Amino acid sequence: MCANLTNLSNFDAIIIGAGACGLMCAVQAGFLGKRTLVLEKNNRAGAKILISGGGRCNYTNLHTTAQQFISENEHFCKSALGQWTVDDTISFFETYGITGQEKTLGQLFPTTNKAKDIAEVFTNLCADLEQQIWLETDVKSIQQHQYGFAVTFERQGKVNTLHAPKVVIATGGLPVNKLGATDFGLRVARQFGLNVIKPMPALVPLTITGKDQAWYEQLSGNSIFCRVWNDRISFEENILFTHWGLSGPAVLQLSSYWQAGEEFYMDMLPNQNIARLILSERQANPKKALLNLLAGLYTRKFADALSSQLPVQKNLASLSKADLELIEQTIHHFKVKPAGDKGYDKAEVMRGGVHTAELSSKTLEAKKVPGLYFGGECVDVTGWLGGYNFQWAWAAGFVIAQNL
Repeated sequence: MCANLTNLSNFDAIIIGAGACGLMCAVQAGFLGKRTLVLEKNNRAGAKILISGGGRCNYTNLHTTAQQFISENEHFCKSALGQWTVDDTISFFETYGITGQEKTLGQLFPTTNKAKDIAEVFTNLCADLEQQIWLETDVKSIQQHQYGFAVTFERQGKVNTLHAPKVVIATGGLPVNKLGATDFGLRVARQFGLNVIKPMPALVPLTITGKDQAWYEQLSGNSIFCRVWNDRISFEENILFTHWGLSGPAVLQLSSYWQAGEEFYMDMLPNQNIARLILSERQANPKKALLNLLAGLYTRKFADALSSQLPVQKNLASLSKADLELIEQTIHHFKVKPAGDKGYDKAEVMRGGVHTAELSSKTLEAKKVPGLYFGGECVDVTGWLGGYNFQWAWAAGFVIAQNL
């Protein structure tokens, strides 16, 4: 056994998963003179990087703090985010030719708008630093022994086992199935006796069924700026009506704070007061129909859809106090009760994962299993939409690399 280990354990660590966290970990380990092997199930490295942001890759957010992350322990991510900051991310990519441009709300994209440029930074560096990436490699099991870990995998139709003193689990979460997403990281955690917070889709569109479904269907494709909120959080961004419910940035953000069976509310004119607008317009144009006023604020299609909820055919002068109260309630406190969400295949990320109490916040090493590290999406740290999850992944990869 010892001779066999000597032959096969010439890696300082085996990293499972060539996503954002795993690739950053391999590169940073290479900078420190450590040798890693990255095992990836897909036929390309950085598969999720390549499709993120519609192929443009929103690779960080200028406003990143711990407040934009959901976790059982809201303080857990502070150490990693402090060790590898947004400025570190920007400087790192600039060093390798990636200049960022801010699109909206601190979201940073490459000026080339090409996600492949981000992925190629890592694949090129791994080649330069002699960090190996084995693609189309399906890890079957991880076993601990006195020398570290035995990782068994299938590659090119053959099953083999390699040994290394340390293993990094950077396998991501359950979205997106077409990219080979699995619960492998969670299964490994449970295998080693680590607690796992129940995983659920996050940053995911919400569905509407039943008697309200037809109303949303007729508005499919319409987008309006809204404030959406529940008793835990509030977001102001666009929402998108779809034939199955609601999507768009504001709804995706809120979905991470939504539980099945709950309601939330929409203010569909967040920076104005509809009653004041009506009273002001009534003085100038008393015979103007409410429908025409609404069509000036929204699309005509959306104004027409409100006819089932509001007295849109009335002219402004004839609107009663009760009418104004109904209009104000409908526009500013529109109640939504989703039936569910679109699941992992439409979710941007997974919430839940390996319980942060099981990991060192400074190193991301499992407290019960020395030499075993967890980073990125499989950990119970879930960022908002807008580059936050990439920043967490880069930071986690960096932190782990410093401790291999």
